[in-house]
Amino acid sequence: MVEENYIAKMEKKYPNMTKRYKEIMQSQYETFCRKQHDYGSSNISLGGNMRLQEDRRMSLKALVIRMNDKANRLMTILFKNDGKNAVKNETYVDAFQDASVYGIIAQLVDEGVWGK
Repeated sequence: MVEENYIAKMEKKYPNMTKRYKEIMQSQYETFCRKQHDYGSSNISLGGNMRLQEDRRMSLKALVIRMNDKANRLMTILFKNDGKNAVKNETYVDAFQDASVYGIIAQLVDEGVWGK
């Protein structure tokens, strides 16, 4: 856990950046909740029992594949298409957002709290 002292120092040194970071995190959380409402947790658990390490590892592997898809999409948009969208209605910012959420989901799966 980050000491409160570092947080205060960084918020003082970088007020705009830290404020915006918090706003983005809140937006990510809202998106996460909306998608969980729409899709449920089984799209990540793949029907497995998240109490079993073997099933959690399978979900983590699936998350790596999803993150790889996002990385490839980002490479296409930013390296091959000069920043132009490769997929209609999905920008590189959308792909970065999805990748960051998948990283947090992976931690939830690993900790055994996914779907609880």
